[in-house]
Amino acid sequence: MYLPYILMALAAGAALASQAAINSRLAQAMLGQPLVSAMLSFAIGAITLLLLCLWKSDLSGALGNLPQQPLWKLTGGILGAGFVFTTVFLAPKIGITNMLFFVIIGQLCTAALIDHFGFFGMAVRPFTLPQLLGLVVVALGLGIYFSATGFFRLPETLFNVAKNPFFPHQHKGTQP
Repeated sequence: MYLPYILMALAAGAALASQAAINSRLAQAMLGQPLVSAMLSFAIGAITLLLLCLWKSDLSGALGNLPQQPLWKLTGGILGAGFVFTTVFLAPKIGITNMLFFVIIGQLCTAALIDHFGFFGMAVRPFTLPQLLGLVVVALGLGIYFSATGFFRLPETLFNVAKNPFFPHQHKGTQP
């Protein structure tokens, strides 16, 4: 019953990783400017969605409801733009896998809070102890994975923050 939704989510995850790589390469071609790449990505996405809406939805009817909506409901586009920019900026700096590790942890923790408290009008789905343990296991698994890559070097990170607060140390295979 949920299989199509699970497959759709897996495809979205694959698209997210691919998008980060593609947009990072676009930024490189755009004189190394991740903001330009993020803007182009969003513009092409907006045009694609507009065409799909014109084809498959009642766009004018839906837009008629727009003036009655509170402004916070429109912040998703700002968050999305920030996310796309962040992936374009970070992927070449720390690698796609490393970047997505932190994205996933941020998403899971935030999603747990949204579900538990019903933020943004979402249905309340109380967070349980087994779910918390599952999150801890996921975080530990990802931590083990990244400790093997040498990505986590706390003493070095702590001592080099003054030099470069965003990227305290360069890693093998990364680009400046």
